[in-house]
This record gives sequence, C-alpha cells and structure tokens, in this order.
Amino acid sequence: MKSYTIKEIAAYLNAEVQGDDSVEITRVATLEKAQVGEISFLANPKYQSQLEGTAASAVLLSPQSAQGFVGNAIVLKDPYVGFARVAQLLDTTPRAAESIHPSAVIDASATLGEGVAIGANAVIGANVILGENVQIGAGCVIGQNVIIGSNSMLWANVTIYHDVHLGQSCIVHSSTVIGSDGFGYANERGQWIKIPQTGGVRIGDRVEIGACTSIDRGAIEHTEIHDGVIIDNQVQIAHNVIIGENTALAGSSTFAGSTTLGKYCIVGGNCAVAGHLSVADGTHISGGTNVTSVIREPGVYSSATIAMENKVWRRNTVRFRQLDELFQRVKKLEKNVKSDD
Repeated sequence: MKSYTIKEIAAYLNAEVQGDDSVEITRVATLEKAQVGEISFLANPKYQSQLEGTAASAVLLSPQSAQGFVGNAIVLKDPYVGFARVAQLLDTTPRAAESIHPSAVIDASATLGEGVAIGANAVIGANVILGENVQIGAGCVIGQNVIIGSNSMLWANVTIYHDVHLGQSCIVHSSTVIGSDGFGYANERGQWIKIPQTGGVRIGDRVEIGACTSIDRGAIEHTEIHDGVIIDNQVQIAHNVIIGENTALAGSSTFAGSTTLGKYCIVGGNCAVAGHLSVADGTHISGGTNVTSVIREPGVYSSATIAMENKVWRRNTVRFRQLDELFQRVKKLEKNVKSDD
C-alpha cells in the first residue's frame, strides 16, 4: 500500500500545510466516511457540516474553508483538483497486463516497444506497432497496421480494427470497439448497397474512452478524436466525426456522421447530435438534448423537457400538437386587429 506524509503530499501539490505535516496518508475518502490514515476534501459548500465531524487525518481545503478548522489541512486554491491529483498519487488500480502471456498470439511482423505487456488470449495483428510500456489486456484484438503510442493501456476485450492510430498515454476501457465500419449505404430501388469504409480512426494523446463505446472508422477520410478528449461509457461516434481537444462526452450520447465538435465542449448524458453539422468551441450541451442544427456561438444549450406526472404530460402532448393551429388563429386575429386600426 502506498503511503505519503501530509508534508510530501503538500509538496506534490505545491500547497500549504495547516497542522501536523508528519501524519501518514494511505487512501482518499469522503468527509463522512474517512478514517485515520485517509485524506478527504471539501469542494462543495453543501458538505460544510461534515467538515467538523470528519475523522480524516487530513482534508484538502480552500483558504476560506481552512479558517477556523482545527484538524490537519492541506490548503490550496482548488481542493477538487487537488483531490484528483492525490487520488492519482495513491492509486492502487492494477495493470491491464503484467507481462507477455504465453497464450497471446502476436504476428511476427508486429513491433513491440520496451516494457510492453500483453494479457492472455490477446491477438496482435500484422504490422502493429506498440510503443513503450503499452499494456494490452486479456482478450483484446488489435488489427493489422494499428499504431498504439507509448504508455497507453487497453483493458480486457477491447477490439481495435485495422489502420487505427491511438496516441500516447491513452486509456481504453473494456468492450470498446474502435474502427468498426461506419453506417454508410446507398439505396438502389429499395436495396441497400454497402459503401466500403476505407478511412481510419486517428486518436490523439491523453484520450480516455469508457467501456462499451463505439468509434466508427471514416468512409474515406479519418474519424478524429483530438488530444485530451474524455469519453464516457456507451457513447456512439459515427464515421468522420471530429472531436476537438479536451472535449468531454458523457454516457449514452450519440454523434451522427461528419459532425464536428469543437474544443473544450461538454456534452451531457443521453444527448444526440445530428450529422453534417458543427458545434462551436466551448459549447455546453445539457443532458438529454437533441442538437439538430449548427451551433455557431458558445453557450449552454438545452432542449429536454422536465419530468412531470404522466397525466400532465399527456395533456401537454396534445396541446403541443395544437401549436400550429393556435399560431394560425393568433396570426389571423392579429391581422384582423390591424385591419380594424
């Protein structure tokens, strides 16, 4: 188990110590559940009441919250960011693979960097290049001509199709599929004619992709996921979508083909973004929103209605269908009023 003194953690965070800096810390915990040897944080004022009663050996606090606190504190501007960094420092997550397992199938033409680990029953295809310290979990399948950058990690049962490039320090969680065919077809008198998807997928550095997510390959050009993007579980990204730097996509959201999402965007869960449109840098899209037109100006965009009793929802649905009729009546009344004037 990893252990650091409060003094060492404060130095790591470039923060100040209030109290005894020699205390050992081994884990992170919530204010309510923390015990001796654990460190917690206060970032939301609604949990202020838990601060005085916490049993944590140390708490990450803002300068304002630290005033009057009698316990051990590490004082810094943003306690939540501090918590994230301390959680990394004390992380006990195991590796996806420890060595090259005897049951792994590795094509003779593959290139493996120093420190590569490949789990049981994984398959590494022709001309694959794995950078230094790459971890490939059990049961993964890596298609031909794939490149995976140094220090990237794939958890068990990830499938990466041919001609996909994954950058450095990326994490891909279990059962995700990268590079499957995009949904491209032509219709000839009712019959669907498949369009071969000959583009690839290009994923930048420091990208994390959640479990059971699908990222389709491009039809001709590549699907692109730029540096620093974070993608939650069960997200669908269609062919030729471009996701800008440091954008965050929450679970169960879908992005139709040839959509371009800007840098530093945040997309809530269960959103749907229509194809062949663009979304401006810095846009926030609330959960459950359907985006059907171009967003040219950054801001917060929402379209989901609030939950209500079913009987109320049914009445409102009927009224919604009457909106056009109501509009026409109002328009006619306005015209009559103008005529009377």
